[in-house]
Order: sequence, then C-alpha cells, then structure tokens
Amino acid sequence: MSLLAAHGIFDHRDGTFGHTASSRLLRSDHPMTMRPFLQMMGLPIIWGSITELGHAVRTGRPSLEVLEPQGIWAHLQNHPSEGEIFGRAMTAKAGAEGAAVVDAFDFRPYRTIADIGGGRGHLLRAVLEAAPDTQGILFDLPEVIDSLDVEHPRMAATAGDFFKDTLPTADAYVLMEVLHDWPDEECVAILAAIRRAAHADSTLLVIEGVLPEDHDDPRAATLDLIMLTVTGGRERTASQLRALLEQAGFRLDRVTETASPMRIVEARPV
Repeated sequence: MSLLAAHGIFDHRDGTFGHTASSRLLRSDHPMTMRPFLQMMGLPIIWGSITELGHAVRTGRPSLEVLEPQGIWAHLQNHPSEGEIFGRAMTAKAGAEGAAVVDAFDFRPYRTIADIGGGRGHLLRAVLEAAPDTQGILFDLPEVIDSLDVEHPRMAATAGDFFKDTLPTADAYVLMEVLHDWPDEECVAILAAIRRAAHADSTLLVIEGVLPEDHDDPRAATLDLIMLTVTGGRERTASQLRALLEQAGFRLDRVTETASPMRIVEARPV
C-alpha cells in the first residue's frame, strides 16, 4: 500500500490509507472501472509477452508467439478462464469508450450500421439506443456470436471471418479497435473486404486511439508497445491510417475527437 500511495494510487496520511480518483477506478462497481483491464494485463500470457519484447524487436513478430505459437486468439479460446477475464476487460473498456463515441458522433442519419468485429455488441447497442430508427448488424467470429446473451430488437447477429467471408452491406460500417490488432497487410485486407461490401454512399468509421504525429502521448505509446508484443499490431497516426484506407479504396474525410482516448476516423469509398 505504501508503494501504491507513493505513486499516487492511494492517499496516505495520519497513518491511514484512503481512496483517490485513481484507486476508485479499481472498484468493480465504479462506472468507469479499470479492474477487469488490469486483471487482463496480469494474465501470464499478456505479461509474459511483454517480458519477451526482444523477440518482437528482432523479428517484427509478436513476442507472444514465444509462449503460444498459435497466437492470442487461439490461446484465449483454449483457456476459457483467461478468455473470460479478457472478455470482461473488453466489455468494461467498450462500455466507457462506447459512451464517449456515441456522445461525439450522430449515428441517426444511417438506416443500417454494421459493426465489424464488434464482439458482444456493446458499442452497437449504445449506437442503436442513440439512433432509434437505425438497424444494426453485428459481425464477428462464430464463437463470439454464439456467446451472445443479450438480444436487441433492431440488431441482427452474423457469424463469419472478415478475412474469408463476404461482409454485409450497410450504410455505415464501424471498426472499433480492430485495426490496431493487426499488421498493415492484414489491415488493408480487412478494409478491402468492407470496401467490396459497401455501396458508393457508405461511410466507414474507424474508431481507434490515434497516435499524435510527433508520438508524444505516453499512454498511446505504451499501448502501441503492448499491441506489438501481444498481437503484432500497432497504434497508428492519422497519416498512417490514411495510407491504409487509400490502399483499400477509401479516402479519409475527417477525424473527430471524443471524451475518451478514442478518435473517430471517418472515411468514404472512392
């Protein structure tokens, strides 16, 4: 506790410890709780990947493969208890960041919105609550879709693999924290799959933590390192995202800030 207090996580005075704004985020009942995310970061497969950073630097490959040659997604599928911790972390993160995204962007003009790689649909449900006349399509892997436990009258769930299967046609596509999981080549493949499914007037919304061009954001730089070691992906600047979009047949129109670290990168087909 003394160590945590020295770092400002807890308050320490008159021989007693007390909460701070930071420590309250560790409570499971806090609306912006970081508890599941920190539990995820403590998983041996995650922490071990970071300690093997040298492998990623030498090879350009995720250092996680030293511990798990099949990769993070296969590992989580084969270790359900760790997969559950990971899922809770993503749910908590999506809840806080999704609210900020919905507050920052007007989704009401779109009749259909497809959330590609949307997990359990937490962002899409928030979008549909804010856009009462919009229909939603949740697209993710079969094992994710099969785990859904909450239905929505305006949300259809479609199982598939965005590297192999045809994506649904929609007025708007959402990719929230998908591209940062992948190297550039795979990102272009994902974007190209959306471009093939989109019509000429569709909108693509890439929702990610966008690095500043001068790379001076410590939080983003830390996450960039984590993505490199765990998935082989990376955080990107707006200009780097623009290059990926252009390779896949999109043009970047604008970047909208939110009250969270997420930015909304808006693009359209060319």
